[in-house]
Order: sequence, then C-alpha cells, then structure tokens
Amino acid sequence: MPPPSSRTWLFTLLRPFKWLSTFLGLPSLSSTAPDSFLVIFSRCCRMFAYSSPSLILGPFFSLLSFTDSQIGLFLSLTLLGDLVLSLFLTLIADRIGRRRVLLLGAGLMVVSGAVFAVVENFWGLLAAAVIGVISATGGDGGPFRVVEESVLSGLTDSTTRADVLAWYVTTSSIGSAVGTEFAGRAVEYLKGREGWDVKDAYHALFWGYVGMGALLIGFTLCLSEKCEIKGEREKERKVEREGEQGERLLDEREQRDGVTREEEDDDEGSSSPAESQPKVPRKRTLFAQISAPTRAIMYKLWFLLAIDSLADGMVSYSLTNYYLDRKFHLPKSTLGDIISTSYIIASCSAIFAAPLARYLGLINTMVFTHLPSSAAVLLFPIPQGVPLTVTLFFIRTGLNNMDQAPRTAFIAAVVKPEERTAVMGITNMVRTLTSIIGPSVTGVLAGNDRFWIAFVAAGALRIVYDLGLWAMFVNMKLHVHESKEGAVDERREGDEEMVELGPVSAK
Repeated sequence: MPPPSSRTWLFTLLRPFKWLSTFLGLPSLSSTAPDSFLVIFSRCCRMFAYSSPSLILGPFFSLLSFTDSQIGLFLSLTLLGDLVLSLFLTLIADRIGRRRVLLLGAGLMVVSGAVFAVVENFWGLLAAAVIGVISATGGDGGPFRVVEESVLSGLTDSTTRADVLAWYVTTSSIGSAVGTEFAGRAVEYLKGREGWDVKDAYHALFWGYVGMGALLIGFTLCLSEKCEIKGEREKERKVEREGEQGERLLDEREQRDGVTREEEDDDEGSSSPAESQPKVPRKRTLFAQISAPTRAIMYKLWFLLAIDSLADGMVSYSLTNYYLDRKFHLPKSTLGDIISTSYIIASCSAIFAAPLARYLGLINTMVFTHLPSSAAVLLFPIPQGVPLTVTLFFIRTGLNNMDQAPRTAFIAAVVKPEERTAVMGITNMVRTLTSIIGPSVTGVLAGNDRFWIAFVAAGALRIVYDLGLWAMFVNMKLHVHESKEGAVDERREGDEEMVELGPVSAK
C-alpha cells in the first residue's frame, strides 16, 4: 500500500482527468451500461450504413437508366414509406415491445439491402425501399431513432439523460462522416479491380448494408428488459418503495406530535366521498394513449418545430452545397472538403451540449446554441468571398446539432414515461413532413434567380423558433411525471429538520 503522500500525489495527478470525465458525461454513460452502449453503438453503425445508399443511389439509378421522374417518385415514396412505417411502429412500440420493433427494423434493413444487391427493376427496388428500411438521404427517418431515444430516456434520469443523449448524437455524426468517406473510397477501390465495374461496386456496398443490418440484429438481441416500458415502471416502483420508508418515519413523528395519519384520512374521506369510489380501469388499446396535459404542451412545441423544420428544409446541406457551387464555382473536391469538415465540427460540438445543459438548463442550451446558428443562416448570402461564407457555414453546422440532445431530454422530461415513444414518433413525423415543403420553396426562388432569399427567410424562421421556444418553455417545471423521487426527497428533508429540532415534549 503506497504511503499517504504518494496517494495524495496520485489523486492530484488524476484530478484533471476526473474533471474531464465528468464534464464529458462519461460517468453517466457507465451508470447506464451496457444497454446505453449497445444503443449508441447501434446508431453509429446504422448511420455508417445509411451513408452508402445516400451517396450511390443517384449514380446507381443513372446506370440503370431510370428517368428523372422515376428518381423523384422513388425519393418521395421512400420518404413517405419511412414516415408511415416509423409512425405506426412508434405508436405501438410500448405495447408490443421496443426491442421487437428495433429487431423488426433491423430485419427490414437486411431485406431491403439484399433486394438492392440483386434486383435492378425499378418497381422491385421501389417496393423494397417503401416497405423496408433504406435511407435515400442519409438521414435517420425510420423507426430506429425514436424508439432508441425513448429507450435511452428510460434508462437515464434527469441528471444523466442529457449526457447520454449528447453522446448518442455525437456518435451518429461520426458514423455518418466515416461512412461517407468509406463508401466513396470503397467504390473507387472496387471498380479498379480486375473484372469489376461500377455497378458491381455498388452491389457490393449494398451487401455491406445487409451485413450491417445483421450486426444490428445481434446488438438488439443483447439488450436487456430494462429497455422496455416494464423496466421503467419497475424502476419507479423501486423509488416508491424507498419513499414508503420515508413516509413511515414521518407518520411516527406526527404521532408523537399528537396528530395521526388516520384522523386526517377520516376527515378527507368525509369531505370528499367521491375519492373513495373504485377507479375505473383504463381501457387498454394497441396504440399508446397520449393524455390531454401532454397534448397541451406538445401542440405548442410541434408548432415551433414545424417552423424550424420548414426552415431547415429550405436550406438543407445539399441545397447549401448547390448554392456554394452556383455562387463561387468551387471544385467538387473543395466542396467535399468543406462538407466533411462541417461534419467533423458538428461531431465535436455535440459533445458539449450536455455540459451546457447542466449549467444553463435544457431550454437555455437549445436557444443559446441554436440562435447563433440561425443568425449565420440569415447572414449567409451577404459575403462575396469564399472564406467568410464558409466561416458562416461552419458556425451554422457547428452549433446546429447542439440542440438535439437537450430537445430530446426536454420532451422526455415533460411527458409521461409511457407516452414518450408515441410523442417522439409524432414529433419525428411533424418535423419530416414540414421539411418536405422547404426544398420546393427554395426551388422556385432559385429558378427565379432569388436563391439568396431562401437563406434570409430560413434564418428569420429559425430565429422565430428560438425566441418562441424560450418564451413558451423557459419557466416550465420539468420531470414531474418521472417518479415520486422529488416528493421523497422533500419528505426526507423534512424528517431531517424534525430530527435536528428534536421531539416536542408534552407539557
């Protein structure tokens, strides 16, 4: 055993590492392991897999001689299929089991990838994309994300949730960046092999998509019962049992003060006989039920998120890339470097969302990180040089994802645990549907040589979202539905105060 002086020196040496670990939320991750690790790594691998279709679908369809109208129909119906599938599965996920939904989604990934690897008929590919799970845009529009966010919200509490969700967002960005780079280099390598052409390389990437889906099946099978809504209820019952001990202590103290719990119950029973009537059991349905108080909160949030998603659709990264190409005529390699750098910046900045949420609060973090990003969008068309324009783009992308983890944590904090999956599914649907409108608006503006107006309008809409979010929700009380832990703590504090005062002697 080292002497005390050595231990003191060792503790001093490790103190900065301990602070950094706490700052980055690593203890929160370890407290929810291994389920949180499996969910986060599954998202990272899935976003890695999604990068291949988003990169090669356009050239792949061109090789198959599909028309532009067919490609447009494919993208639209694929997005619609993802929406319908995601909404349906998230509404019933808590009834049939979250792990079963994730397992079904991974299985659909395998089926869709296999079809794309062997079929070259348009209608066959369209059916596989609409019914199955294939990402045409690189985004996570299927049923996975909503269910996974609900699982992570259940595995965590108010003190660890933002940390875990921040890593969930960060690793997904890393998966997308690495997957895009890998897919591009893999195509170049495979088509250079003897006897291979570009089409063979594309088919090989789709087989890789199948393999990643099979890997996700394995990860899902390793998840524990804690990921289900039953696991969350068991955790709440444990907290309630701990609370009953505190209540018994308080009852004993009140009895010594001459006030019994039974007398209070008699008075309450005589004044409100309706409360003694048996409760009518709730009707169980296949679809999750969303209570009126939750709807009252979410209607306001959905309205604001629709505004934000409309703005994001108007100036998506692909449209921003197109605007840079039209304005400055940059080489494609330079544009690729700019986009890749923006992904890296977004991945790094997302890590700091949780520490900021701990110090500023969820809503303040969402607003104060998103507002500068919105201002960067608003000012984006003004510079006439590449360096300042790219700087504004990096400000936008670097801060844009920092509100994702706090937003999910906020939704989990204001809705009931049994409603989270359904609410998050509807939220995803609202955001996706409104984002579809944006590109059409920008297309009309760009066709009339008014491309810059799209960025000004989108920046203004995003600022409206930020200010509305702060005005409506900054003072909202959070975590009231999660458990009775807060009430238990209050009772314990009262007990401690009474113990400090000592028993009141009867005179």
